[in-house]
Amino acid sequence: MLRSPFFYFIITLFLFSCEEKKPINLKTESIRKEALALRNKAIENYDKQNFNTSFYQFNKSKELYNIIKDSAKISYVLIRIAEIHQRNGDYYGSKEILTEALQTLPLIKKKGDYPASINNYLGIADKELALYDDAIYYYKLAANEYKDPLLKHAPLQNIATIYICQKQYHKAVPILDSLLQSLSSKDLKEKATPYDKSILLDNLGYAYFKNGMDEKGFQLMNEGLKIRIDSKDNYGSIESYLHLADYYSKKDPKKSDENALLAYNISTKLNSVDERLEALQILISNDNTPNTPKYTQKYFTLNDSIIKVRNNFKNKSAKIKYDATKEKDENAKLRLEKAENLLSLQRAKYLRIVFVIAFVFLVILIAILIRYYKNKNKAIEFKSSYDTETRISKKIHDELANDVFQVIAFAESQPLAVENTKENLLQKLDDIYGRVRGISKENNKIETGKDFTKSIKEMLSAYNTLERNIIATNLENVNWEEIDDIKKITIGRVLQELMVNMKKHSHANLVVIKFESDPKSILIRYSDNGIGCEKTKISKNGLQNMEHRIQTVKGTIEFDTEPENGFKAKIVIPK
Repeated sequence: MLRSPFFYFIITLFLFSCEEKKPINLKTESIRKEALALRNKAIENYDKQNFNTSFYQFNKSKELYNIIKDSAKISYVLIRIAEIHQRNGDYYGSKEILTEALQTLPLIKKKGDYPASINNYLGIADKELALYDDAIYYYKLAANEYKDPLLKHAPLQNIATIYICQKQYHKAVPILDSLLQSLSSKDLKEKATPYDKSILLDNLGYAYFKNGMDEKGFQLMNEGLKIRIDSKDNYGSIESYLHLADYYSKKDPKKSDENALLAYNISTKLNSVDERLEALQILISNDNTPNTPKYTQKYFTLNDSIIKVRNNFKNKSAKIKYDATKEKDENAKLRLEKAENLLSLQRAKYLRIVFVIAFVFLVILIAILIRYYKNKNKAIEFKSSYDTETRISKKIHDELANDVFQVIAFAESQPLAVENTKENLLQKLDDIYGRVRGISKENNKIETGKDFTKSIKEMLSAYNTLERNIIATNLENVNWEEIDDIKKITIGRVLQELMVNMKKHSHANLVVIKFESDPKSILIRYSDNGIGCEKTKISKNGLQNMEHRIQTVKGTIEFDTEPENGFKAKIVIPK
């Protein structure tokens, strides 16, 4: 038999250690603390064998954990409740609770050893109900699910115990022998306790004895008893004395009685009723002393008493469950009524809040509309200015440039008396023509559609010469479709003015323009290797006009220049 309190303690301790940890929620912290306090009290009462009190406290703790939906804690508490059912001989009730615990497993993220423990307890229940095949099935599941090699011993030992109950000792011996040998392995040598070794020695010895190998069995059972006595495992020694009493029953009835009495006395002291009944059975069957009638009377009295106690427990547990369900329903009804009252009280409050929000929203909307129309007017003014510039460019090109060209053509066709005068006239007129063409090009219309990047490239390439190299990078990597036309025009004009400034003042032979983009803005970095200038003279060079253009679209421009150190500009325009 493997139902010692120490064995239960090992399993429940492991369950306790692997409970899933969750972040603290301030709204449920008080419920969690109350549930934890009840659970701890239930554990204390269980250890004191106050099973009815422990059962009640575990149930109250479970109801609180249900409120905060802590599945791991619910599963742990259900396993402990099932354990109490088993300690009181209610194995059907235990199976019902364990089935409920199985339903919580899918809700637990870190399951740990919960599935293994539930299956192990299901195996114990079926074993006590003599459903041996079902018990072996659950024990095998538990053995496969336990991750700790030492914990795997428990269900495997239980399988061997079932084989002993079925008198299939030849199947029990290899299992127990293998488990005993594994305690010497590297993985288990340091973790194993005297309890682990003593229970294997005792059960293996008993199986050998029952299988006809009396001497070997006797030796192993004695070795197991010695370890239990040395380690003060009083409960474990009961099983050893019962096995030795069985061993001596046909060899030496007197020694059999001695061992049975030792088992009876210790189990009486530890209040282990099942073991007391088993010891009395051996004493009665030996019928070796005049006390046999007294033992028989004790047996029936004790058996009747335990039946009453366990029936009483079943009745109390049923009432506790009924009261818990009733209280849960009443609490749900009260919560619903409270919620309805709160809802009716808060409707007026929510209505006032809605009116306030609507008023604030209306004020914000008006402010947005005012700002929108102001910006729209600015955009119209900017567009008008752009249209004016375009018309001026067209007029200069169509009228002034053509007139000058006609003068040049006329001068070329007329015989001039002085050759130098003719050449000078032609040169000056050609210069005028070039400047006028330049002004026209600088004020040309900027393409803002799908050909925007192409028009920018063409504009920049116009300033490329044999002595000067203009490099533009990442221009195509910017998503220009999400930039409005006014900002595109501004960028085009600013780049034109930078090129004109470079051509007139910088005398640079290398210009680099780098385009960058992020979710909020476009960044343009301009740099050349020209002669640079004093920062105080920037406005005199005509760059102040760039600042005005950039500011109209809420952008910024920064200049960085020193004499003989080139010229740099950083432009940021929001999308």
